[in-house]
Amino acid sequence: MSTADSVKIVEVGARDGLQNEKQVVPTDIKIRLIESLAASGLRHVEATSFVSPKWIPQLADAADVMAQLNRLPHVSYPVLVPNMQGYERARAAGATEIAIFSAASEAFNQRNINASIDESLARFVPIVQAAAADGVHVRGYVSTVLGCPYQGEVPLADVVRVSAALDELGCYEVSLGDTIGVGTPMKAREMFQAVAAVVPSERLAVHFHDTRGQALANIYACLEVGARVVDSSVAGLGGCPYARGATGNVATEDVVYMLEGMGLSTGVDLEALAAVGRWISTQLGRNNGSKVGVALGAKQS
Repeated sequence: MSTADSVKIVEVGARDGLQNEKQVVPTDIKIRLIESLAASGLRHVEATSFVSPKWIPQLADAADVMAQLNRLPHVSYPVLVPNMQGYERARAAGATEIAIFSAASEAFNQRNINASIDESLARFVPIVQAAAADGVHVRGYVSTVLGCPYQGEVPLADVVRVSAALDELGCYEVSLGDTIGVGTPMKAREMFQAVAAVVPSERLAVHFHDTRGQALANIYACLEVGARVVDSSVAGLGGCPYARGATGNVATEDVVYMLEGMGLSTGVDLEALAAVGRWISTQLGRNNGSKVGVALGAKQS
């Protein structure tokens, strides 16, 4: 790996991280979190999700978050949209980048969104067409790329097929998600290489949950074969309601520490980021899921 390399980090804490919190987080706390993350040097900060408030009450204030957010011109604030109604709400709120999502597991799609893989992809066609007309960037998520809580093993061919379909739809980037955190480095590498054979690696991101403590190792294995975009969540916020013992996304602080130690530039001020992680953990009344964040806090006290 060249020491001149840089890695793009997509911060998902304010959306993927907070959506599983049981207590509703006040809008002003969400806004402060997003703005503080951007101030730490993160240039891609997922802001919220325009899903039905019935399904995710935690993100019912999506329009308010977007309206009150002080957006920096060099930072993107993507939002998740599940359907055309969500897209229209996102656009009305001023979103300029959206994310759409499917799963590589038929069972997961049926249980999660009551649709087959092909049906879910078909739903995205008018959204992507509208986004293209509106000049809105579209990112794609593929869930369950290394295992499913309902069907277990997920065939690599299905991961490749769904990733390629999102790429062909017009997604500028496709994020490969180990939703329940069952992946190990060799499997993660094999999965990434299989997808990279049909979607250029520079248009792929990796998204690992740390349920079994493998996320950093999985990221490293994918970096070795060309990955240069990593999704992560400050303080390790998040989890998966379908995964027993899920502890959340890999912590952004831990990812930044590893990458910078490898000579890979992230553009992030680690001390500032760690302070954000400690603050939001206190606000949520939960333990800080970042080992680096905890260590840096102990050093200062």
